[in-house]
Amino acid sequence: MTGLRRALWALAGAGLLLLAVQIDLIATSDFAPDRGLWIALDVVIGGGFVGVGLYAWSRRPDNRVGVLMVATGFAWFVGVFNLTDPALLFTLGLATANLFMAPAIHLLLAFPSGRLETRFDRRLVIGSYIAVTVGFLVPMFFLGSGDKHCTTCPDNLLLVEPSSGFVGAWFDGLCVIGIAALLAVLGRLIARWRRAAPPLRRIVTPLFVSGAVLMALLATLLFFDLAGIEVIESAYYVALIPFALVPYLFLAGLARARMLRAGAVGELVARVGGAIAGRELRDELARALNDPSLELAFWIPDSGAYVDPEGRSLELPESGRRATSDVTLDGRRVAVLIHDPLLLEEPELVEAVGAAAALALEKDRLEAELRAKIGELRESRARMVSFGLAERRRLERDLHDGAQQRLVSLALDLRLARDAARTDPERSEELLDGAAEELERALGELRELARGIHPAVLSDRGLDPAVEAIANRAPLAVEVVGRLGERVPEPVELAAYFVVSEALTNVAKYAHAAQATVRVERENGRVVVEVADDGVGGADPQRGTGLRGLADRIAALGGRLDVDSRPEGGTMVRARIPCE
Repeated sequence: MTGLRRALWALAGAGLLLLAVQIDLIATSDFAPDRGLWIALDVVIGGGFVGVGLYAWSRRPDNRVGVLMVATGFAWFVGVFNLTDPALLFTLGLATANLFMAPAIHLLLAFPSGRLETRFDRRLVIGSYIAVTVGFLVPMFFLGSGDKHCTTCPDNLLLVEPSSGFVGAWFDGLCVIGIAALLAVLGRLIARWRRAAPPLRRIVTPLFVSGAVLMALLATLLFFDLAGIEVIESAYYVALIPFALVPYLFLAGLARARMLRAGAVGELVARVGGAIAGRELRDELARALNDPSLELAFWIPDSGAYVDPEGRSLELPESGRRATSDVTLDGRRVAVLIHDPLLLEEPELVEAVGAAAALALEKDRLEAELRAKIGELRESRARMVSFGLAERRRLERDLHDGAQQRLVSLALDLRLARDAARTDPERSEELLDGAAEELERALGELRELARGIHPAVLSDRGLDPAVEAIANRAPLAVEVVGRLGERVPEPVELAAYFVVSEALTNVAKYAHAAQATVRVERENGRVVVEVADDGVGGADPQRGTGLRGLADRIAALGGRLDVDSRPEGGTMVRARIPCE
């Protein structure tokens, strides 16, 4: 048994014991009016608030509504001791006769979330607690038997000096404060009801109506008392009716919500059985949740991101104006319902609707994933075309500015050497030596260009020596760990080679790293390439064309490129390329 469950059972036992003691004391009281009626009120109001509150507390431990209902019930029990004969209990009950109003007001203003929404609500609740404690404790020191309107009541053990004038003035002031507070609570209940969205209004209407009637009746009775207008005693009992209904309206609301939930889920199941999908499925979910603003987001495991039904990338909203609820199928995340935050007060409804539509949502998720992959493929192809054009222009520029200029110069030197061969052999020899040097430089530049297109070492000796060559040319310490030990298909070798080359180039340019580590191994039918550094981190693969081009190249082979780069935590580039 958990600690909470033990505490709830202890409170239930204490409530039953207190109720039994009070029934006995009221039944044998020498002065209590309408004993049978007060015993019934004790059972209906005190027992109702404690019992329903304990149930609500056990059902939603994170929601304060249950706690506030239990507090209201026990505060009622304590106040009813003013109908009992023992002087100590009578004094306690007299001082706390209206204590139950503070947690009751707190309950009404916090329902259904258990939280007070505004600073005004918090101030109103704090003022209520002060008024029913300090406001009724202070006059106890001056309240004599004549002020209690009960000559046969037990003595007030807190009495210091009787003062009818002070007590009358004090209670008149309390009446003014009470009327203002009750009207403020009434106004807040009306304002919250009018502002509530349909899902919340369905929950709060019964309790808010009961609370509003209670506030209006109590404010009217206080006004009559302040004005000196006689009110028949039964009017006070009538005012207790809406208060007594609160816990039972709460239970009725739960039952109604359960019935509505069953109806909504049943209707949804019937419609989903008709193979609805797409926009129609969203509309049915919105109808079941009574939330026209409902949106769907689908989880794509491969990319670790959410997309909308059209396959477009989607960021989940931050908590506040919108709320999210996960939908799972066989323990796997399928989708997220983006809905009105007020639906968080009906988690059972949201969970039931999500479970009923999980299979249909999985179908839509697969379609959204396919659309996302098609979109990524189109973007990747467009980038690869752009990248190819850019590379072609770069090669043209490099050839024009480098090897082509040298070859033009070489041709000119050869013509001059030919012309000088008969008249000036020494000059011709110098020109031929210069032409040979120019030819070597042109060949070197062409080899460098060829290495960028397809490295000779990769074709001749394979990926392991090619990676070692890149590491040796790097301007920082690079450790190569792991080896393939065998040749893999040429496209895989080329993609892996360029991952290492591009990653180490970025490390040298941007990372401010002291060293890097390269790992190339074969795992489960894939070539895994990892390049890690101890630099500043913070790399963004979406900003540069190099890594994006690599990602497209690897995706075309059915692989995946990931970049993990935390600020001040270095960067890890990891590629997984199928090679079977």
